[in-house]
Amino acid sequence: MTSSYLEANARERLAQVLDTGSFEEFLPPSKRIVSPHLGQLDAPVSFDDGVVVGRGALNGAKVFAAAQEGGFMGGAVGEVHGAKLVGLLKRAVQEKAEGVILLLETGGVRLHEANAGLIAVSEVMRAVLDTRAAGIPVIVLVGGSNGCFGGMGIVARCANAIIMSEEGRLAMSGPEVIETANGVEEFDSRDRALVWRTTGGKHRYLLGDCHGIVADDTAAFREAATRTLQGFKNNPTALSLQALEIEQAMLEQRIARFGDAADPLEIWQRLGIDKPQDIAMLEAAAFTALAEPYRVKGQA
Repeated sequence: MTSSYLEANARERLAQVLDTGSFEEFLPPSKRIVSPHLGQLDAPVSFDDGVVVGRGALNGAKVFAAAQEGGFMGGAVGEVHGAKLVGLLKRAVQEKAEGVILLLETGGVRLHEANAGLIAVSEVMRAVLDTRAAGIPVIVLVGGSNGCFGGMGIVARCANAIIMSEEGRLAMSGPEVIETANGVEEFDSRDRALVWRTTGGKHRYLLGDCHGIVADDTAAFREAATRTLQGFKNNPTALSLQALEIEQAMLEQRIARFGDAADPLEIWQRLGIDKPQDIAMLEAAAFTALAEPYRVKGQA
């Protein structure tokens, strides 16, 4: 089994992030819960609809967890996929879990399921906020090759905390979508360095969108998730209007400071980083040490 988070599949990630042997899957493939929409379109189906959900333990803490399978339709969300996530979050509230861990890897909503997928994502957002309102922290891990885009990118930012690797990406619209809608002059999706500068983990950390950067290693993700969950246990963060207003103020200030920047390198320079061009070459630990004094501080 690979130690690389990027190379592992959904079940491998869960097995390595959670305590060994602790994961109990709800609605496993043997139940054959598939999307009715894909079959009607003669599209391939998956017996878990591309998402693994269940409960387990994280360093002894009772948690509920889900992992999207990027190998099936890029982790895209349809009606059944979304319902499994919503059911998991509601059950976490009912059983008073100590936390919810969401391993997200997705391009967003399935075009095959259109409105059903959009509604599913909105229901997941509501369920995440309801879980937080119940005092249960929701922690998102992003490190898969498909990144976390579309409506699930918004879901991620509804969580208490996001942990990313440099290889992970997080945004509302993917590079290809932006290029298709606005042209290559607006965003060249073939410029991989630009793509990662704009949507990658390091940029998201500097802007305050994610709360931790780790190496591409499942053990590193496990350690960061454990530490983050323990931090919320020791210092609970309530979902409140005041917290949302603080977050909104931060976003407004960020637009004012960086809204006219043409490239993330310009943003990093404005943050005060002397050699922003060197950031891409830094390992996770060295980058975090360098970035901490300069990063925009968000509100969980």
